[in-house]
Amino acid sequence: MQVVFHIDDVERWGRVRANVQNLLKETPTIQIVITANSDAVKGYLLEDNQAFIADTPIAFHACRNALRGQAIAEEQLPQQVTVVPAGVLNLVELQTKGYSYIKV
Repeated sequence: MQVVFHIDDVERWGRVRANVQNLLKETPTIQIVITANSDAVKGYLLEDNQAFIADTPIAFHACRNALRGQAIAEEQLPQQVTVVPAGVLNLVELQTKGYSYIKV
């Protein structure tokens, strides 16, 4: 199983963390991607997310367009975050590959 969580609101990071942790408890081998765009890319810089990003065996994607819009340099992101050209395109590509889509 594969799932992509889409987050576009920085205020929803707590909900994303809780959903991902609950899902991993039930299905520890599931492949999970979190794709952040809009102001949610700021969540990759929040202290509350640092341990989650470092300790969770999932993929983190950040929209390059959103990073530019929020004046965040790619170098500011944690090493575990992959920058994708466009968050919406990333979501389409992952769904084409069979990922289930969850909007948080």
